[in-house]
Amino acid sequence: MEKREKEKVGKIMRNIVLISHGELAQGMHSVVKMIAGDRKEVYSICLKQDMDAGLFMEECEKVFSLIPENDQIILLTDILSGSPILNALSVLENKGRQDQTIVIGGMNMPMVLEAVFKKDHIEDLHLLKETLIEEAKKGISGLVK
Repeated sequence: MEKREKEKVGKIMRNIVLISHGELAQGMHSVVKMIAGDRKEVYSICLKQDMDAGLFMEECEKVFSLIPENDQIILLTDILSGSPILNALSVLENKGRQDQTIVIGGMNMPMVLEAVFKKDHIEDLHLLKETLIEEAKKGISGLVK
């Protein structure tokens, strides 16, 4: 992976980082590529079985170092209180980047796709966060026979 350059001079970009236990984040990232194309501003980090916290945090460091310092980060995770997101937040805090980051748990495909397509169209981060949560809720339904 190589560091991304800002597409427009002076514009703050928004990056999406999918974080999960197992390979869920990687699988969702694959679906994003299938539906929306290869987005350079979308990353995935997986806590794989038998991976210790130190190695996982190194993976987080690698990914976060690819994101320019002033850019905003949208962290989407499977379990909000899980060790992957807590370790990732620790890395961001050590880099002083927690204030430019939003975190949402309960990641599902509707949420991820909404983030990809709306991240640059909703300026207010709080409103974007609420929009993504609502989209995730709407994506949960049952099949009516």
